[in-house]
Amino acid sequence: MDLDRFSDDTPADDAPGDGTVCAVATQPDTFERCRRGFYPAPRSYERTRKSVEYMAFYRTAPVSAITHYARVENRVEQDRGEDGPMSEADWEATIDPFSEERRVVVFEFGDLIPLDSPVENDGTGVRGAWYCTIADLRAAGTLSALAERADT
Repeated sequence: MDLDRFSDDTPADDAPGDGTVCAVATQPDTFERCRRGFYPAPRSYERTRKSVEYMAFYRTAPVSAITHYARVENRVEQDRGEDGPMSEADWEATIDPFSEERRVVVFEFGDLIPLDSPVENDGTGVRGAWYCTIADLRAAGTLSALAERADT
C-alpha cells in the first residue's frame, strides 16, 4: 500500500461525515488515472446518473482495500475518438476490458484524499458501485462492515 497519508502535502481526511459517496472498484490502470484527476465510467452504468459529492476507490489486488476518496468537481461526457479528458490509451486501459460502449461519463476531481484507516477487503470485494457517506467509510474497518451500511 502507498504511504500517501503520511506525506506532508497530502490533503487531510476532513470531508463532512454526511457527504455522499459512490465507492467503485479500480484496477491499477484505473487508479493511476484517478491520481491524475479522473475516473471514467460507461454511460450506461447507473453511477453516471446518481448524484454524489465524492467517489471512493476500492483498489483491487494486490492492495484490496478502499484507500482514497475525492470530491467530484465535474462530470464530462465523452465519445470515443472525440476530444476530452480521455486519450485513446485511457480508453484501451480502462474501458475496453469491461465494455464496448463508445460514450463514457468522466468524473473529474482534484487530489485524492487518503483515508486515515483503509477499508480492508475481508473476502467480499466491491462489485459495481456502493453508495454510502464519508462517515460510513471512516467507521467501517472492513468491506463487510461497509456493506452493512451502504446501498450496494
